[in-house]
Amino acid sequence: MHKEIRGSRIILREQREEDAPYFTYWFNQPKVMFQCGFEKPISESEMKACIAGDHQSDDSVWFTITDLDGNILGETGLLRMFPAWHQTDLTIIIPDPQMQNKGYGTEAIRLVLDMAFHEYEMHRVSIGVVGLNEEALAFYRKIGFKQEGILEEAYYYNNEYSDFVMMRILSHEWK
Repeated sequence: MHKEIRGSRIILREQREEDAPYFTYWFNQPKVMFQCGFEKPISESEMKACIAGDHQSDDSVWFTITDLDGNILGETGLLRMFPAWHQTDLTIIIPDPQMQNKGYGTEAIRLVLDMAFHEYEMHRVSIGVVGLNEEALAFYRKIGFKQEGILEEAYYYNNEYSDFVMMRILSHEWK
């Protein structure tokens, strides 16, 4: 497990308990809850437990994304890593709208995909996206993800159904 991965504008570092207030605040915002599929608000103690427990499992790697000064921008990682099949799922969120569309997410995904394909020797990385989240769908397409399926009306939030779009990128498609 990496303690830290440095990019040109960001750092991916191991998650810490002191990150919990940031994530608790943002993960309880209605737009973020919608985009991420969170069904209910999370408390700071639940977030600390998540960082200490779920995010430390053997089949995942989680990072807090910071700028070069250490200010938290979001989180990213690989989860449900299945080495026998050379596949994993990607997760990323930069929840503060003021920090979006600045290239941080693109750099974070590039660092994580490089790690997935080269270090962990994954062949396939997938992500599920709420169909109503047009910005995210466009972002993942720009990175090189391809849509491979739609789970029709599989997502329910705020009394509304949405499709859930499955996307993936293969190792030989990654540049």
